[in-house]
Amino acid sequence: MDKWLAPAMQGHAVAQFCMGWEWETKVQDYRVAASWYRKAAEQGHAAAQVSLGFLYEQGKDVPQDYLQAANWYRKSAAQGDAIAQWMLGAVYEYGQSVPQNYVQAHMWYNLAAAQGQEEAVTARDKIGTEMTPEQIAEAQRLAREWLAQHQK
Repeated sequence: MDKWLAPAMQGHAVAQFCMGWEWETKVQDYRVAASWYRKAAEQGHAAAQVSLGFLYEQGKDVPQDYLQAANWYRKSAAQGDAIAQWMLGAVYEYGQSVPQNYVQAHMWYNLAAAQGQEEAVTARDKIGTEMTPEQIAEAQRLAREWLAQHQK
């Protein structure tokens, strides 16, 4: 942790994320981890955003808050983070802080699956069994549109 402290204190997002990761995984002090993740997340660090979202979803030393989780997942997913896209899909599948929406869930799962996120493949295929062919086509169209707008 010591190697990340000085750059983290100077505001370097990667170092702040690493501090959060160390506090989460090695010390298991989720409150301190959330504080470091938030510093990096507010600078747009995608992995910190999804990690902070997960702490809020789980309520690990922060109040369980599905809306906060979804907001952080959404920011990270917008940057193309496959884990955040998978998690955002789950938010829509289960209606956590948003109206349940299988089309949106399938779209986010599909985007994550296209990047090799195996859990998203499984989730997309499972939710697809609950959807009409028209709903699946709509979700696929939305995923293609999202990619067209976000690919560089």
